Amino acid sequence: MNLDVLRGKLIVSVQAKDGSALDDPGVLAALAREAQDAGAAGLRMQGVANITAARARTNVPMIGIIKRAYPGFEPYITATPAEVEALLATGVEIIAFDATPRPRPDGATVEALIAAIQAGGALAMADCAAAGDAERAAAAGADILGSTLCGYTKESAGARLPALDLVRAMAGKGTFVICEGGIHAPAAGRAALEAGADAVVVGTAITGVGWLVGEFSGALAKRRES
Repeated sequence: MNLDVLRGKLIVSVQAKDGSALDDPGVLAALAREAQDAGAAGLRMQGVANITAARARTNVPMIGIIKRAYPGFEPYITATPAEVEALLATGVEIIAFDATPRPRPDGATVEALIAAIQAGGALAMADCAAAGDAERAAAAGADILGSTLCGYTKESAGARLPALDLVRAMAGKGTFVICEGGIHAPAAGRAALEAGADAVVVGTAITGVGWLVGEFSGALAKRRES
């Protein structure tokens, strides 16, 4: 696919926590279609069942991931070639994976995951936590660099989000850059583009009903207390 269709535009992450009332392929597919109809240029979705349901109702490019915990290992976003193969079977245009140097359950390297994704005809998006991750992924041929994991590793814990400093470090390397994580208002999305991002992913602030309800109810509770 030509990444220009996403340049300067919004990608909506349509996901739900395990056990949430929204954690249903039909519900998530409906949210994905609503996001598309409202102007989202792309989608990011987790899990084969959810992706399959959403692809039947949408036609914008999709970033696919599989979140799977492996005891004793920290990476959980498309951590092995097995997840890559499952995602390729869904036909997603982009597959995102954990691009940190942390050990993976089967010993797969960033280079091996990128090669598997591209051999299957998809674009490889490196979910990074730090500039070093982005450097290594770019050198290995990743098509897209994302700030997705900044703040979610031990080394990057407490980082200010959105990770604009990481976006600036990733920009200018000749690789498409996506800012993802901590974008809770339109102004933050604009700031990400100004920092050098080619596109922006927003999830919780759009599709996180539980988070949104908590924000509103918390604000009302503070007002009552005052």
